[in-house]
Amino acid sequence: MSQVTLRDIAQTTGLSIGTVSRALKNQAGMTETTRNTVREAALRLGYDFSQLKKGRIRRIAFLLHSQHNTLASSPFFSAVLHGAEEACRREGIALSFIVVGPAEPVLDQIRLHQPDAILCAGFFEPEVLTALQQVGKPLVLVDMYRRGFTSVNPDNMRGGYLATQHLLRCGRKRIAMLSGSLAHYSIQQRNRGFRQALFDAKVHADPDLEVVVPTMGEGDEGVMEAMRNLLSLPRRADAVFCYNDSTALAVMKYCLGEGLKIPHDIAIVGFDDIAAAAAAIPPLSTVRVDKEALGRAGVELLLNKADEEPSQITVPVEMVVRESSED
Repeated sequence: MSQVTLRDIAQTTGLSIGTVSRALKNQAGMTETTRNTVREAALRLGYDFSQLKKGRIRRIAFLLHSQHNTLASSPFFSAVLHGAEEACRREGIALSFIVVGPAEPVLDQIRLHQPDAILCAGFFEPEVLTALQQVGKPLVLVDMYRRGFTSVNPDNMRGGYLATQHLLRCGRKRIAMLSGSLAHYSIQQRNRGFRQALFDAKVHADPDLEVVVPTMGEGDEGVMEAMRNLLSLPRRADAVFCYNDSTALAVMKYCLGEGLKIPHDIAIVGFDDIAAAAAAIPPLSTVRVDKEALGRAGVELLLNKADEEPSQITVPVEMVVRESSED
């Protein structure tokens, strides 16, 4: 079967090839109705969107979900953004930063900014990713994985494993894990690493010690409630591995407020190594993620792999031991 061309779509819609091309590339200067007519005809005819001519990338949109645009998430994602900016500056590329809410029409934002390529940082709903993919521009996910997409991620599972292994080696017997929503690929992988380390050490995984903290809502309420429950168990937790540093710092604050000595009564390990981790009292043990490297790698993937098959890059992590877990 011959490949569907822009000419075929033009004949079907009665529009010029130039209009069809501009519509498929989401360029300005036409009505929404025209754009939709072209897109629907292209989909109906089976047009291969990857055929859209990829010119040199001059503008990249860095998309962040509004749920990550919070005080707790920003130390991580601002460092990723910084890495992406660095790479763009080096290549002479303009970078625009767009925060997208679940109810907002993301494609309107994309049209407004007119990027040549898209970098999605963190979690996005599957339907948002599908809509973005249909725009037909080079697209890379950072700190997120989905089949059929090119992505770059920290070695989340290895990090979860290293953190838990460290606590086991410190002689801790009742290690709890505080997770955010397991719908997030990174958190799910960190949780897998936690379980694998327990399994390899032949330690029984107690479901009471695995807690998903609701990430929506105000402040640290969810973390405080989770810790209240963990500390009131008949055999209470003597260590906590938290899915990120912001959660670990909230856990530390709560435990100190309850009069517990860290790490003597309870050891605490975070994940990400944001700046506040080393500055905490006591300093927080954590798994270091090179956040800037994630942003740089995302941009490099967009520039080098725009037309290739989806690929995955994993950025190594390392365990950083500080006083919150080791006397």
